[in-house]
Amino acid sequence: MTNILIIAPHADDEILGCGGAINFYKRKGYKIYVAILTNANKGDKIKFSKNYITNVRKESIKAHKYLGIKETFFYEFPAPYLDQYPIAKISDELKKLINKINPQILFIPHLGDAHIDHQIIHKASLIASRPLSPKSIQLILSYETLSETEWGVKKDNLYFIPNYYIVLSSNDIKKKISAFNFYKSQIKKNNHPRSINSIKSLAKYRGSNISKNFAEAFLLIRNIEK
Repeated sequence: MTNILIIAPHADDEILGCGGAINFYKRKGYKIYVAILTNANKGDKIKFSKNYITNVRKESIKAHKYLGIKETFFYEFPAPYLDQYPIAKISDELKKLINKINPQILFIPHLGDAHIDHQIIHKASLIASRPLSPKSIQLILSYETLSETEWGVKKDNLYFIPNYYIVLSSNDIKKKISAFNFYKSQIKKNNHPRSINSIKSLAKYRGSNISKNFAEAFLLIRNIEK
């Protein structure tokens, strides 16, 4: 049995970046876990109320139940001020979770994403997943998040240039879209990047990169063959 851990800065990033892959791996019998690391209320109580965060987390639980996620972990790191928070504390918590789950595959946000919290979580994830034990994670992939990755930094080789693709069936993309529909507070109207139309368009575009109908694309960070 292979375990997969998806690390998401915010609730909905895991569906936007890996929703199709989740269903792809579920069909193969893999156990999938999701860690949502931030709570925006902890950093900005005026803009992000407790009720707002509670509602978003309820939406994520519904989406994860629909997709068959084994377990969801919520953390309380302050999203708006994550750049002022010790990265060692984030990586320590992730290391504890990795030791608990023992994943063979790890999905993390892209280093060049627009928001600093995505960048910090990318770095903290790599610190937590250093190959220092016989149970080292075999495959680490960074995913693209609509309205984050394409709007991110375009310098210092931080472009998202995928080199790892997961071919999605029509049912995989259908399940991804259905799962995102549970995030009613996050869905945007066409043609916003986080609209249903844009999710499907990206899947078609990534599929066309490899002459397939649908795909999700990733950047390979590390692969250890055993």
